[in-house]
This record gives sequence, structure tokens and C-alpha cells, in this order.
Amino acid sequence: MKLSIIVPVYNMADDRKLEYCLDSLVGQTLSDYEIIAVDDCSTDESWRILQEYESRFPEKFRAVHLEENRHQGGAKNEGLRRAQGEWIGFIDSDDWITPDMYERLIGRAQETGADLAGCDYCLTSEHSMKVGQVVHNNKMSQSGVLNDEKRRSLILDGGSLVVKIFRRSMILENELWFPEHIFYEDNALGNSYLVLAKHFEYIEEPLYYYYQHQSSTVHTISPKRCEDRLEAGRLMLEEAKRHDFLDRYRPELEYSFTLLFYVNTLFTYMAGVKRSRYRFVKAMGEEMRCRFPDFQNNSYYQERTHEEEKKLIRIQMKSTLLFMVYYKLLWAYRNFRKRLQGR
Repeated sequence: MKLSIIVPVYNMADDRKLEYCLDSLVGQTLSDYEIIAVDDCSTDESWRILQEYESRFPEKFRAVHLEENRHQGGAKNEGLRRAQGEWIGFIDSDDWITPDMYERLIGRAQETGADLAGCDYCLTSEHSMKVGQVVHNNKMSQSGVLNDEKRRSLILDGGSLVVKIFRRSMILENELWFPEHIFYEDNALGNSYLVLAKHFEYIEEPLYYYYQHQSSTVHTISPKRCEDRLEAGRLMLEEAKRHDFLDRYRPELEYSFTLLFYVNTLFTYMAGVKRSRYRFVKAMGEEMRCRFPDFQNNSYYQERTHEEEKKLIRIQMKSTLLFMVYYKLLWAYRNFRKRLQGR
């Protein structure tokens, strides 16, 4: 079998989100593939919908039900254990793809001998095939047989896993199992999925539709999600150690960890969680300082971090209390100015 498409599903029945995704999968032009849709203990009609698709498309569709909610990582792992395809593709159950996406990705990989291939995606807020805002997920300079320079680039700008295909043998040989029971499982494993490949090919076209709606993970901020992002950062470093590429790509991994674990978490937590806790912010800063004491001198951090964020981070590194007071005052002042401008 050429391809196994793994679809983690949790409460996606509303607004026909799940059906729009699945229709794009059962209509793929590629021959010889399977869809493994894993229901992660949904509480809506998602499981019934999956059973209906399995009944309608028994030759290519398999519906799997988990008795315990294990988050996307657990659902992906269950799909990987059952997969038979030479290639693996992942897709979020509220997104959809062009009819020829997987045929083109596998065709490009087979033509070139690649074990990893990807494309671009577009952002959309409507269920249609109209191309929305295009996001270039990778760079043409990353294509080809992977050397240290290309792998460094992939660590820094690897893009999303859902717009890529991977040789199943690479996943299994390196035991690339996702962490379960946490969000941001892709962040924990993404570097390993990219760095351990030997050859990457990139199609510079948006073949994947990334659906924008308020119930998606990226639009929901909570203490749990912030804590999971910290854990994903820790696991990212553990994975790099396990596969022996932490020292080889230390500057790139230091910056990636800083961005995931600290910068993104700090500012989403302060902006999105109603009652920010001093203890959480202080502990995050202390752990960042402990793991990478000189992270502020990292060249990627210097080049890529906004100057205002650098200023706020310098304050937090000196005093968490001062940072939180300053941030809240700054936030209040900006909201006040917006209200004045809106009159």
C-alpha cells in the first residue's frame, strides 16, 4: 500500500467540519491508500460520522474509537500502529486538501528518491476550494539531499507536519511516537521528523486548506495549554538528545526552545489567561535561565525577536514582579488608547 492518512478526531461534527475534511480524503486521485480516522473519545456525533464513512467506503476507510481521551498525540500513535502504507500523512480533522495533494507529494518523492515531501497551505474561514491567504511552509533552498545547512534551516523553519508525507520506515526505525495527553505534540517531535530524514522535496503550492475558526487549538489559550507548551519544549530537547543531534545543532535548538518554551508561552499566557499566576511566570523564567543561561545572546534570538519583546524579557529575567506589573500597565494603556480611537 502506498499511503496511510491518519486523522485524529475530537468533537468536529458541528458545521460539517469533519465531513468536509473526510470528503476531501476519500476523493483523492492517488490509488492504493487507506484513511485511518481515530476518534479520541468524542462527546458529539463524530464517532457516528466516522462509522458512516467506514460503511460507505470499506475499501479505504477505517474508523477507530479510543475509550480514553489521549489527545492528538495518542490518536496519531494509534493510527501509526495500524498503518500499512509505505508513506504516512497526517491531517487535522477540521482541515481539507486538494484532490491531488497526496498523488503529487508521493510522485515528487518517488521521482527524486526523497523520504520527506511537503507543500504550502492557505488560511481560509469558509468551506470551499477557493485559495485563501497563502502561507509558504518551507523554502526551496531546503529541498534536496539534506546536509547540515539544510537541517539547520529545517529546525528554524520546518513548517507544519500536516502538509508533509513521511516514509513509515523512518518513523518506525526511529520510534517517533508522539507524546500523549498534551497539546502541541507536533512541536515536541517535529524536529526529529525533519532532521532524521535524508532527502526533502518541496512543492511550492498551497495544496492544504487550514480552516480558521474560534474553537481550534491555536485560538484557545488556557493554563493547561501553556503548561503543555512547556512540556513540549522539554520533550523537544529530550528527543534531540535521544537522536544525538542536540550538540550538533545547539544554536538552532536553543532558539527553537526559547521561542516555543519561553517567548510564545510567556506572551500568550500574559495576554490570554485571565488570572496570570506569579509562580508560573517566575518558574518558567528560572527554567529558561537554567537550561540556556545565555539565550539572549543567541544570534537567531537577536535577529528574529521583536525589540519590544526583548525589552520585556530582559525585565522578566531581572524581576518577575516588575515584569508582570509593567506588562499589565502596558496592556491597560493600549486598551485605553484603542477605546479612545474607536470613539
